[in-house]
Amino acid sequence: METNEKKTSPEQNRRIEEVLSRGVEEVIVKDDLQKQLESGKTLRVKFGIDPTSPDLHLGHSIPLRKLKQFQDLGHKVILLIGDFTATIGDPSGRATQRQQLDEKEVKKNMKDYLRQAGKILNIRKTEVRYNGEWYKKKGAYFLMELTSKITYARATERDDFQKRMKEGSDINMLEILYPILQGYDSVELKSDVEIGGKDQKFNLLMGRKIQKRYDMSEQDVVMLPLLEGTDGTQKMSKSYGNYISISEEPSQMYGKLMTIPDSLILKYVELLTDLSIEEVKNIPNPRNQKAMLAKEIVKMYHGEKEAQKAEEDFNKTFRDKKPTFKEFKPEKYEEFYPKVIDDGLVIVAGANSSVSAAKRLIQQGAVEINGVVDKDWKKSINLKIGDEIKVGERVFIKIK
Repeated sequence: METNEKKTSPEQNRRIEEVLSRGVEEVIVKDDLQKQLESGKTLRVKFGIDPTSPDLHLGHSIPLRKLKQFQDLGHKVILLIGDFTATIGDPSGRATQRQQLDEKEVKKNMKDYLRQAGKILNIRKTEVRYNGEWYKKKGAYFLMELTSKITYARATERDDFQKRMKEGSDINMLEILYPILQGYDSVELKSDVEIGGKDQKFNLLMGRKIQKRYDMSEQDVVMLPLLEGTDGTQKMSKSYGNYISISEEPSQMYGKLMTIPDSLILKYVELLTDLSIEEVKNIPNPRNQKAMLAKEIVKMYHGEKEAQKAEEDFNKTFRDKKPTFKEFKPEKYEEFYPKVIDDGLVIVAGANSSVSAAKRLIQQGAVEINGVVDKDWKKSINLKIGDEIKVGERVFIKIK
C-alpha cells in the first residue's frame, strides 16, 4: 500500500528532537507536533513581535533561533510584525497598563527589524507579514463577530489581570482585546505552530481557541524560557537597562557578556548558541566558560575576525591589566546630569539593579571617582560636571 508520508532520517529525527527539547519550556501538544514533524508535512510556523522599541536584543533571539530551526527543517516560517497590536500594547506580565504607542513611533521602531532579524533568519525564505494588513481593513462588524467568540470570564482569567483586579487597579478594554487579536492573527496566517515566551502562554492558547471557533485545526504551541539580563535577576529588557542588542558593537557585546553572573552561563549557552552544553560544563573555570560563550555569540553576529579582536581587546584591557580612568579612557560613557541627582547612589544603581547593590559595590572597593577608591558609602561627595566614575570593570559614568 502506497503512502504520501515521507520517512525521516536519523539525522532529521535528531534535529526534530532538538527543536522540541533544547531551550524549550513546554510544547502543546508535543505528541501531535512530533508526529507532524516526522510526517514530512510542511508546517506554517509563526512568531509575532510587536515593535515597541527599535532594537532586537538577545532575549528576542531565542524565539528567532527556534524559528530558524524550523526553517532549516524545511518548514514555512512566518515573521509577524505587530504594527497594529503594538499601538495597543501586550499586557502580559504587566502590573500596570502599558503605555500606548502611536503609528509614527511604531513605524520608527520597526524600520530596522528585518535587517536585525536577518542576522538569524534567512529573510528571503521567510514570510514577513504585518497584522495591520488585515486589522486596518476591518470594521465594527468584524470586531463584534470576533469578540462574540470569547467570553469575558475567559478573557480576564489570566493571572496578571486577576492580580490587578484584586489590587483595585484598572484594566482597560484594549488590554482585554489584545490577546484576542493576537489569537486571530493565527487564523489569518493559517498557523500550524506558534512560538513564544512562557509569559505568552495565555495569548498563545487564545490562538488555539479562536482557530477552533473558526473551524480550523488548532495550532501547536512551543513556549520558550525567558532570559534574565546582565543584572542576573530581571527579564532582559531595554526598560531595565540590562539588555544586549544583537546589533551591539563587538567589543561592547563581548564585554557585557563577560559581566553576566556565573549562574547564567549554561542558560545563555543553551538558549543563545549551538555550543555543546556538556563541553562548556567541562571547562573548570567559569571565567573561561564565559569567554567561550562571549566569543561564540560575537562570532554569530559579527564574524570570526571581530570575535577574535573583541576577545583580545577585552583581555588586554580587563584581564591583563585593570584600568583606572587615569590609564584608560573609554569611548562611551553612561551620562548623568547634576540636576537629576538626589543621591550619589543613584548613579551607581543606574549601572546596576538596586541601591543595595550599589552600596555593596562601594564597600567592595569596586567604585572609583576620578581614579580614587573610597569604601565609605555614607560619605557625602560633591559631584561636578566632568567627574568620572568607574563601576566594576565595564561601566563608565561621566557627569555631563
